[in-house]
Amino acid sequence: MSSAAAKPILYSYFRSSCSWRVRIALALKGISYDLVPVNLLKDGGQQLAIIHYLEDTRPNPRLLPQDPKKRAKVRMIADHIVSGIQPLQNLSILKKMGEKKTEWAQNCIASGFQALEQILQHTSGRYCVGDEVSMADLCLVPQVSNAERFKVDMGPYPTITRINKALLELEAFKVSHPSRQPDTPAELQA
Repeated sequence: MSSAAAKPILYSYFRSSCSWRVRIALALKGISYDLVPVNLLKDGGQQLAIIHYLEDTRPNPRLLPQDPKKRAKVRMIADHIVSGIQPLQNLSILKKMGEKKTEWAQNCIASGFQALEQILQHTSGRYCVGDEVSMADLCLVPQVSNAERFKVDMGPYPTITRINKALLELEAFKVSHPSRQPDTPAELQA
């Protein structure tokens, strides 16, 4: 992204979980930006730092609660997803798995979701932590989409499913969806 004074530029790949999280944050904060599509079939990258930057420079609406205990819960959930689940199903890993890539992705996601489901049973309200959208929610939706893409059985995760459904009803999550990006292949567009 460019400096705060100029219109930000987001270098984005339509299906990237990292880019999707940032698009949701930008939409929630009402920040207009220029999108420059890039093809990430070579490399990915963690972009959660961009969301922290947005939170520091444009704090409304808040994506991290002011309450320290709630803030810690949001960070725990976000970190669990972006560090413990999502990297294990990145393209570079899946290529190394060869024919077992789908099974590998399913197992990694299911293992991570088992822990996440238990956490969310204690932290959630309408969303991951209470009734306000937070950074944790920005991480959840792209990961559930990846789970669906890899045909993970979502039956064992009713809390994750309920929260995801509620989030997908919000405009910021709709406009940031991969199916609505300028670089989305025609067959995947909404």
